[in-house]
Amino acid sequence: MKITHSEARASVTPSSDYFTGHVRQDPLNAAEVPGRSRIISVTFEPGARTAWHTHPLGQTLVITSGAGLVQTWDGPIRRVRSGDVVWFPAGEKHWHGAGPDTAMTHIAIQEELDGRTADWMEKVSHEQYGGEIKND
Repeated sequence: MKITHSEARASVTPSSDYFTGHVRQDPLNAAEVPGRSRIISVTFEPGARTAWHTHPLGQTLVITSGAGLVQTWDGPIRRVRSGDVVWFPAGEKHWHGAGPDTAMTHIAIQEELDGRTADWMEKVSHEQYGGEIKND
């Protein structure tokens, strides 16, 4: 067993190459080999979001507070709220982040393959981010 106490973890500001707006990452766990899971709490201030990206083994998001937006490349923008869980299959191009007027925090769970957990692409444009939202 290994316990990592909260005070031993430091918050990180991720690269602006992969994010738009104010974002904070709080690493929660990185499994030791042969494990592959990486778990991060990510907080997006209003309007903040990821760039388009994929994950080699998929990604699960657990929305823990606030409200945000998610979108796959060929799909509509979808609203997510605290308590929602989102699954992106391996290789599915997507983005996620806060709503324009609300902050959002989620726990991101993904697995590492060949040293990477994500493949980053172009940033989400203001036009893409501001598109029509599908209400479920």
